[in-house]
Amino acid sequence: MKVGLFGGTFDPPHNGHLAIARAAIQAFSLRRMLFIPAHIAPNKTAENHSAPEHRLAMLKLALQDQPVCEIATLELERGGISYSIDTIRTFKIRLSIARDDLYFLIGADSLLEFHTWRQPENILAEVQVVVARRPGFDPAAVRPEYLEKVIFFDAPLSPLSSSEIRKITLTGARIDNLVPTVVAEYIRNNNLYRPVI
Repeated sequence: MKVGLFGGTFDPPHNGHLAIARAAIQAFSLRRMLFIPAHIAPNKTAENHSAPEHRLAMLKLALQDQPVCEIATLELERGGISYSIDTIRTFKIRLSIARDDLYFLIGADSLLEFHTWRQPENILAEVQVVVARRPGFDPAAVRPEYLEKVIFFDAPLSPLSSSEIRKITLTGARIDNLVPTVVAEYIRNNNLYRPVI
């Protein structure tokens, strides 16, 4: 059984996340796609994020009509900084799954920073890394030894990131076209991303 792992802060989960997941499911015939909300992402330690319970609640809403997609709370339960290599190894054991059946989903922007991750060579050895292409992505900016071991796939990409969506929310503008409607309602009902007065 082929399984995908999709990590992130998901603050908030947006339509781009869902589109990338659906594209990967189709491209690689995945039977399960596990969304893994990070407790603290290593590259985002300086950012303030919503409480884990809010991010988890939004993700549940975003995925409620997405067949094949599930939530894995491993990193939230573990606490601390969430390192991908630890998560990948844990799932390989839990699922008794071989490297060729486990797909780790990242965006092309993450591949550009992959050399800064903890144990990138071990990640490539433990799991099949699949990369969502972005317009204007330059493979020459990536270490050749990484390019040889990843698989690219095409996915419709959101024009905005989660951090940009949070900034839009601060202005009071609606984000219903950027996130699932139920997520937009949750954000409004819980006053997320608004300045504390």
